[in-house]
Formats: sequence, C-alpha cells, structure tokens
Amino acid sequence: MIIESLLDTDLYKFTMMQAVLHQHPAAQVQYRFKCRTPGIDLARYLDQIEAEIDHLCSLHFTAQELDYLRGLRFVKPDFADFLGLFHLDRKYLQLRPSATVPGEIELEITGPWLHTILFEVPLLAIINEVWFRNAGEPDFAEGERRLQAKTALLRDTPGFERCRIADYGSRRRYSRQWHARMLPLLRDALGPQFVGTSNVHFARLYGMTPHGTMAHEYLQAFQALGPRLRDSQVAALESWAREYRGDLGIALSDVVGLEAFLRDFDMYFCKLFDGVRHDSGDPFSWGDRMLAHFNANRVDPVSKVLVFSDGLNIEKVMQLFDYFRGRCQVAFGVGTHLTNDLGPTPLNIVIKMVRCNGQPVAKLSDSPGKSMCDDPGYLAYLRQVFAVPLPHGE
Repeated sequence: MIIESLLDTDLYKFTMMQAVLHQHPAAQVQYRFKCRTPGIDLARYLDQIEAEIDHLCSLHFTAQELDYLRGLRFVKPDFADFLGLFHLDRKYLQLRPSATVPGEIELEITGPWLHTILFEVPLLAIINEVWFRNAGEPDFAEGERRLQAKTALLRDTPGFERCRIADYGSRRRYSRQWHARMLPLLRDALGPQFVGTSNVHFARLYGMTPHGTMAHEYLQAFQALGPRLRDSQVAALESWAREYRGDLGIALSDVVGLEAFLRDFDMYFCKLFDGVRHDSGDPFSWGDRMLAHFNANRVDPVSKVLVFSDGLNIEKVMQLFDYFRGRCQVAFGVGTHLTNDLGPTPLNIVIKMVRCNGQPVAKLSDSPGKSMCDDPGYLAYLRQVFAVPLPHGE
C-alpha cells in the first residue's frame, strides 16, 4: 500500500496538531480537495483511491514511532500519549465523482480539527501515486540522472558551500518508493548542504532532521477562532508562542497577503520569532520588504531567517541565496522539483481548509490562483477587513 506509517507526513501537521489539542480541541473544520491541473481524469481510479484510504484509516502509531516523537524536544508527553490512541476515521471523509465535471473527483473532509488534521498530506500522496502508477512504469534512472545534475550544480558551484536545502516534497511526490530512494542520494551527494526533510517517517528512518512549523490552515482557522477577524493573525501567532515558548519560531507570512502581515507582525513578533516563511508572490521583493521591516523595528536582519518554499528549483535557490547572501540567514524547502521530476508532468493538487466552526475561512494569496474559498461574500469581506485590494485584472 502507498501509506504504511502515520508518520509519513509533514512535521508541521504534528506541531499544529499539538497546539490544537491543547488550545482548540473542540474546533470543527472542513477541508476540500482541488486539482488545478486541467484534463486529469481521477474518477476512473476512484476504487484504487478508496482502497488506499481504507488502508490509511487502519493504521496506528507504533511504540517505536511514539518513542521517536517523544524524543523531539517540542513534543509534549500528553500529545504523544494522545497519538498512542489515535487513528484516522473514515467517517470524516466523503469521496465521490464530480456531479458536474466528468473525470474530476469531489473530496471533502469534515469533522473535529484534532481528528482530521492528519488527513491532508497522505491523501495527496495517495492521489498522486495512484495517478502516476497508472500512467506507466517509473523511470527511476532518469530521476536519478536529473537529481545528480541538480546536486552537482549546487555542490560544485563555487560560493554556495553554505547554501542549505531541505526536502519539502511529501504531498506531491511521484511515489513513496521514489521518495525513499532519492533522500539518501540527496544526503550523500550534498553532505552538509542537505539539512533534512519535512517528512517525519523518512527523518526517523534515515536519521535526518525533521523540518516544519506551521501551515496556512493554522492562521486560517483563527479567522473563525479569534476574538475578531481583524485580530486573527495576531491571535494565531500569540497562540503559537504560548504553545512553543520561542521554539519553532518561523512565522508564515502570506495567509492574507504581505501588506496585512507586516501590519500585524510588529516589533514584539519581530523579536520573538526567529524568522518568516515565503510561500507566494515574488520572493526577491518579499525578502527585501521583510528585511526593511526588521530594520524599521530595530531588529538586525542578520539575526533572522528567511525560509523560501514556493515552487523552488535549484537554480532559483541559488539565485535567492546569492541575492540575500550576508544580509540575513536563508533556508530553502524544495518540494516537487526533487520528489516528482522523473519525466511526467507533476499534478497540481491541493487540500485546503475552507471552513472552521461553520464559518468560511480563506487564504488571500500573493500569487494569482492560489486562493481557495467557496464563499465570494466572505472573500470580499476578508479583503475589506484587511485592506487587501483585488488582484490586477479581477
């Protein structure tokens, strides 16, 4: 089967889940799947996807896996104990062919946030792998050739010895087998330039460092959980600080756009958080704005980390590293370019939170096409509250 361990997911799912357990265990949410790649007929493979989901929902954490999680400095004992009782429940998931678009599927996850948060990454990995295994035999030799070219470029170009990358590609990987194969190759080829993976299962298996803090859903949920909508980002960041007390200090900057984020990310947060993560919009101008913001709040940018994770390839990593060299610390999370570059075109699929406690929530992305909300009225209200203009042309 495709998923053989509940650890086969991104670290930030566990870090967010722990905060949910301690602060919002009763929150109810809804997630929705979307395939942004046109012309993809997933409905024909619905039975295979269903079988993989049934298997996923039969899994439990093993004693060895729980011991590994307990060994992570930020995992609290009661959370590890809770995971010892946890499994993904099929009753929270509805999967069916689209009633309106032939070939498309409708996938919704509805239930307690605490009990549904771990669905997203393995479901996306399942859909990806089902699609690609039906598309033909994998060309691992081609994948290795491409991977060698990427690592050689980063490793052998003078001046990039301190450039560091991590694997962020679990959700859109070609297959679990390829993911397992490419990570040791990446580690052996890059040495200290490769700092780890977001995938907790492979981090445990290969003795790598797991990476991750928070995702968009955490800040989105506070649009319904916070004291008022305008204060939702501040409430989410303060909630995170209460949970981790300065650890896991990378804030996500693009849930309602950079301008709104900078208005909320005041001197207190500039000093409290270790850095910020970029996931939409132009990364060069974003980084310039962030460094200027740190300076304006009397914080030395050299002491802060800019984490880049939006659709990166090795060439873009090197351009960004060179541009920000000496001005701050930089880190890079590279996803599909590493885990799904064997020849076939990767799928652009996502699962996003669309409701929390019965209220719509949304992300106002700095990149066109990344926003996802089924309530135009709420989207307009969110823009009004945070003073976010419509994208050009809308």
